[in-house]
Amino acid sequence: MPERDPGQRFVYPSVTFSTFIVSLASSALVGLGEVPDPSTGATSRDLDFVRHNIDILEMLKSKTQGRLDADESGLLDNILNDLRIKYIIFCDKKG
Repeated sequence: MPERDPGQRFVYPSVTFSTFIVSLASSALVGLGEVPDPSTGATSRDLDFVRHNIDILEMLKSKTQGRLDADESGLLDNILNDLRIKYIIFCDKKG
């Protein structure tokens, strides 16, 4: 979540591959209902949205294979594994 500077403007972190991946993962957590939507403060589930974000992360993993440093690759792998497990658990609860 961006912080506010003394002038009350949002200050976003610098854009890196890792911050981009974390942003997609954070959005997926909102879709899982694990994190409140920052704009409303409400929690809700949207498993189609979560699946879409997982698909984006999987595409990024495929397209960047062999081009990431060890930290970036590990972060992407861990995030994908965590989101896949959470998604499967919620889909099982739904069915």
